[in-house]
Amino acid sequence: MRLSVMAAAALVGAGVVMPPAASADTTECNDAFCTPGITPGVILGANCDNTSYYVFGTDTRNGWGRLVFCGSPRRYEPRYFRSPPMMGVKNLNDDCTGYENDVAQAPDGLFLTCGATGSDTMVWQRGDA
Repeated sequence: MRLSVMAAAALVGAGVVMPPAASADTTECNDAFCTPGITPGVILGANCDNTSYYVFGTDTRNGWGRLVFCGSPRRYEPRYFRSPPMMGVKNLNDDCTGYENDVAQAPDGLFLTCGATGSDTMVWQRGDA
């Protein structure tokens, strides 16, 4: 009996000391509503400073809630533009067939766009390139 109590105590103690088992997060994010890091209250056309990471914002003037992104047209300072359709959180270089010209955000915040590679495969690639 005493041995059983000691064994049970050891198992309980080991459970406290050992980290919990990792679990895979199977949550999918396929639109802007679940995408983390979107900046609220930006103004369409206003200057912005980061065209690579966490570039999305919402222009809430007049109750629009319009999705915008920070981009830099050639020879001009970066500013907020209307966003193409936003497909949520995707992984760099994953297939994006069917989402041509749409945008997304990588898990680390990198701005992604769906486009063709040299081999005509459609993949999520850097949107700031």
